[in-house]
Amino acid sequence: MRFIPDGLFLILFLSFLAALASWRFILLLGLGFAPAAFGASIAIDVGHYLEKPGVISARGVTEFEYNLNLAREIDVALKHAGHRTLLIGGDGISGVLSRRAPRASGMDLFISIHHDSVQPRFLTVWEYEGETLSYSDKFAGYSLFVSRLNGHTEASLRCASAIGAELVRTGFTPSRYHADPILGENRPFADEANGVHYFDNLAVLKTASIPALLFEAGVIVNRDEELRLREPAVRQRIADGIVSAVDNCIGQSATGGKTK
Repeated sequence: MRFIPDGLFLILFLSFLAALASWRFILLLGLGFAPAAFGASIAIDVGHYLEKPGVISARGVTEFEYNLNLAREIDVALKHAGHRTLLIGGDGISGVLSRRAPRASGMDLFISIHHDSVQPRFLTVWEYEGETLSYSDKFAGYSLFVSRLNGHTEASLRCASAIGAELVRTGFTPSRYHADPILGENRPFADEANGVHYFDNLAVLKTASIPALLFEAGVIVNRDEELRLREPAVRQRIADGIVSAVDNCIGQSATGGKTK
């Protein structure tokens, strides 16, 4: 019987442990990044652009900055779940809104990311870090919008409702503000329980050739809500909710027939 020298045995044993550790690492890596049962293609539109950045928050931050940060997190979360994504408007120079949605032609869903304000009559002013800024603590909550001028209204509404339902399930509250019968609002509910409204003339929705929705993540002129929306954990919950909803609403189309 031949014996293996102690030094060689130690080398072989350590090599075996290293190989075993590598195999376990690869297995865990695969499990951690396991794709969805199907891979959808999602366009994520960053609302507004640098020249016209949208709402100015209660603390002087542009809506575009909030939109970009949240859109990037949603983009990462969708990719992590195994979906293909296209980030539109992230460079801040996409000023022609009617050209945004057509870039997503052939994809499964178009989501435009925004943050909300209120009608000017509800705003008041305060001093923040030496600046006089507008705010309103009267309204809070997320809102979702679909257009009946989009050729895929049913599928758009199904995904908007799925996102709203997932947000409600995880503790977010829809705003009823946009349904109020006042000048500049009066957007009828498409799904009241989940905070979805019809807004037919929104350019990025009606020009889309695929299911499309607009998501207002919260009211950034509300001082408390702005602080919540800055929290990474809150943005992550929103992104995770959208991923779960996409898996649900587009999965129904993938397994149940053609999207209408």
